Amino acid sequence: QVQLVESGGGLVQTGGSLRLSCAASGRTFSSYIMAWFRQAPGKEREFVAAISWSAGTTVYADSVKGRFTVSRDNYKNMLYLQMNSLKLEDAAVYYCAANPRGLGIRDSNRYDYWGQGTQVTVSS
Repeated sequence: QVQLVESGGGLVQTGGSLRLSCAASGRTFSSYIMAWFRQAPGKEREFVAAISWSAGTTVYADSVKGRFTVSRDNYKNMLYLQMNSLKLEDAAVYYCAANPRGLGIRDSNRYDYWGQGTQVTVSS
């Protein structure tokens, strides 16, 4: 089992940057595929980015490709999301999640563990 706690959200202007962090507890962090999802008011939760166990593979939603970078540090049990060139439509609550099976990495139903979320607000 793993517990996840996100941090790093806040208010930023369009074009700005933020770095989200997700601290994981548990000794099996390195065995999970990790991902970031987001949910804006009135919208469904959507996939943002995922990273493989060894950090050798990353996958991004088309809407963030080239602007966001997901990374992890298995020694520190940390997951990160560097967000650059932020747009108004990036505003949402961002969640980190852990997938123990390695299947359906874009599908939120495949993720067993979730953090409480961190708010990202983008202003013009």
